Amino acid sequence: MSGKLEGKRNASMQTFTKVGLDALLTPENCVLLLIDHQPFQLANVNSHDPTIVINNVTALAKTAKAYGIPTILTTVNEERGGVIFKQVQAVFPDQKTINRTFINCWEDRRVVEAVKKIGRRKLVMAALWTEMCLAMPAIHAMGDGYDVYVVTDASGGVSREAHDMAIRRMVAAGAQPITWLGLAGELQRDWARTEPLGEVAQLFIDHAGATGSVFLWETQLLGASQDKGA
Repeated sequence: MSGKLEGKRNASMQTFTKVGLDALLTPENCVLLLIDHQPFQLANVNSHDPTIVINNVTALAKTAKAYGIPTILTTVNEERGGVIFKQVQAVFPDQKTINRTFINCWEDRRVVEAVKKIGRRKLVMAALWTEMCLAMPAIHAMGDGYDVYVVTDASGGVSREAHDMAIRRMVAAGAQPITWLGLAGELQRDWARTEPLGEVAQLFIDHAGATGSVFLWETQLLGASQDKGA
């Protein structure tokens, strides 16, 4: 009897991807989907300071580029709602957005096929608004077998309650919440990984507030120490 229970437990552990090393994001196992970061959507975001939202989604886009993560950009009713934030488009200057009419972008086959073509099962998402344009595709994609990670501080809702309730709903459905800076640290994982460090350091300086300031301070102190030693 105990052997059967142990077998069931092991099978459950193998299919449960929210814990263990395999639950962590790497540059090789995820894809980023940025949804509806447009002026019309931003105009009624009240859960976050709009300036911070632009800063954070730009930092998220730059993080993806620094680590070579495939990124899909999609907008809704672009002709009326405005094009994607120029700060985000500047990170991927040659990439066209998938302009939709569906509020739930996962109902647009072009979006789904773009994700499928990349062939990764961990899907990192951020959107405006959280309660519609993030919650619906996140829940839908999980139903299709994707592990979904929602970047909470690069998203926003029409109120704090709307954003928070949407995040709770997605977590209850199985999504993993994360912030853009938390994602950057998870992707870096080991400071011995030096390839992206130049871009990451500049990313922190430009977008991470106090973290960037402390980095510059440490650089200053290191430089002074080296000058003194010389």
